[in-house]
Amino acid sequence: MSHSLAGEPPAAGRRAAPLTTAVYSATEWDLLTRLPGRVVVATTVPLPGREPRDVVAGLAGLEAVAAGRAFDSDLVRAVVATIYARHDEPTTVPTGAAGRGRRGIRSNRSGYVDPVDVLTDCRVAARVLRRRADPADSAAYRQWVQSIAARVCRAGPADPAVSPVDRRYLEQLGGALGLR
Repeated sequence: MSHSLAGEPPAAGRRAAPLTTAVYSATEWDLLTRLPGRVVVATTVPLPGREPRDVVAGLAGLEAVAAGRAFDSDLVRAVVATIYARHDEPTTVPTGAAGRGRRGIRSNRSGYVDPVDVLTDCRVAARVLRRRADPADSAAYRQWVQSIAARVCRAGPADPAVSPVDRRYLEQLGGALGLR
C-alpha cells in the first residue's frame, strides 16, 4: 500500500503518485495507451485472404482491452484506466493534407489504421518498455496487446480457427512486440 509523506494512506484508496506513468514521457504514454485500440482496428482491416470482420470481432477486441483491468500488472491496469478516462475524446484520428494523422499514423475519418504502421508502433513500444518498464510489466503489456489481436482473430459466428493470413499477422505482431 502506498502512503503519503506524512505517513497517512492516500484518500479513497488512491496511490500517492501514479508509479507506472511517471517514468514515461507524454509521447511514450500516448503510444502505450493508444496502441491497444489501434491493434483492434488494424486486426479488423480486410486483407487479401482474410474474411471481412464484423461487429462481433470488434467487440471481442474491446472486451480483450477491458480484460486488462484484471491483469496482475500495474502498467496494464494504468493503461486501461487511461483508455477509459479518454471516453470524452473524439474516436477518429485527425488527418492532415496527405491523409496521415498524428505521429505519421495512416488513417482516415472512418478510423482506418494501416496494420504495417501498427507493427512499427509495436516495435517502438517494445523498445520503450525495454528501457523504462519493470520486466514483468513489460512482458504483461506485450502479451496483453498480442492477446487482444488473437481474440479479434478468433471472433466470429462460425469457425474460431485462425486463418493462415491471421496466423501470419499474429506472428508478425508477436515479433514486433519482442515476444518471439
